[in-house]
Amino acid sequence: MNKETIMEFVKKYTMIIVLLLVTAFFAWKTGGKILLPQNINNLIAQNAYVFVLATGMLLCILTGGNIDLSVGSIVCFVGAVGATLMENKGVNVWVSILIMLLVGLAIGAWQGFWIAFVHVPPFITTLAGMLAFRGLSNVVLDGMTISIKNETFINLFGGGADCYIADIFGNASINLTCLLAGVLAVVIFVIVQLKGYMTKKSKGYETGSFGALIGKTVVLSAVILWFAYSLAKYKGIPTALVWVLVIVLIYGYITSMTTTGRYFYAVGGNEKATKLSGINTKNVYFLAYANMGLLSALAGMLTIARMTSAQPTYGQNYEMDAIGSCFIGGASAYGGTGTVPGVIVGAVLMGVINLGMSIMGVDANYQKVVKGLVLLAAVIFDVVSKKKSE
Repeated sequence: MNKETIMEFVKKYTMIIVLLLVTAFFAWKTGGKILLPQNINNLIAQNAYVFVLATGMLLCILTGGNIDLSVGSIVCFVGAVGATLMENKGVNVWVSILIMLLVGLAIGAWQGFWIAFVHVPPFITTLAGMLAFRGLSNVVLDGMTISIKNETFINLFGGGADCYIADIFGNASINLTCLLAGVLAVVIFVIVQLKGYMTKKSKGYETGSFGALIGKTVVLSAVILWFAYSLAKYKGIPTALVWVLVIVLIYGYITSMTTTGRYFYAVGGNEKATKLSGINTKNVYFLAYANMGLLSALAGMLTIARMTSAQPTYGQNYEMDAIGSCFIGGASAYGGTGTVPGVIVGAVLMGVINLGMSIMGVDANYQKVVKGLVLLAAVIFDVVSKKKSE
């Protein structure tokens, strides 16, 4: 690749390069412990809620840099409702799951109504929700902890010892199903990348250099294979990862391939022009926050399944993790810019920093300092880049 191609590659995939460098740094400082299969598995289990919440938060941010401060409290409230239904009321697990999803969706729709149709600022609406649903969580739980004993629920949402996809080949030393899934993922990824490039080129769209595409494809394919191999050496594919992949694929498709997905970008780019073009921007805002409530419910189920309990303190600072992942992953503080893959990269970066510092024994207070500085650096980079482009 020539110098221009290399510079284009570095500029376009800055956060991926940063993620690799940060991982390499912690691998050096921890003597390779952060790359152990068990720690890779822990990275997924500990951050599954971040991936889910950050994906939903992206849609809110796309509408103009808006955020949802209530997601952590909704996670706690939905978890409290679900645990109470399953363990105290004896409600069927599948009915409880449905109720939890409906509760999350209803809360999102409630907040979306005030934001979209009454024009209450999102910050105020979701701040009120953060306080209200945190209080309601304490009311539902009566300030107590409810242990979750339903094995179906725990294993389905990734909290039990058996919450892994079984190896269909029955190999005891390494999970061949996981390896095969990794190879299949690479094949699909390569096909999608090449097909997308050829489609854009045939339609006369800007594609960038082919060398940069090859470089990105090779690097990410290697990462996917290494990731699959690491999981295969431990216990295989955790069910929490399945939920994350389902959400990422669905919302990645919605934001990049559907008309509805493009509406979010249009509203964030220029709301007045979008409204004049005939798009109902109120519905876009409503959909963003209703969807956020639904994904908060899923994150709540992942959280209580992993902890095998529901407590009034769950979900604290979850909103900050989600917002931070979005901005670090390339979402613009002004709205209209950001992708689901970028958000996932941001979430993984935050997870690697947390895990690496934990293994090194860094004080929790200093961990917060580092996370804050990383978030500030990401937003400064966005603001400076936008000013230069103008």
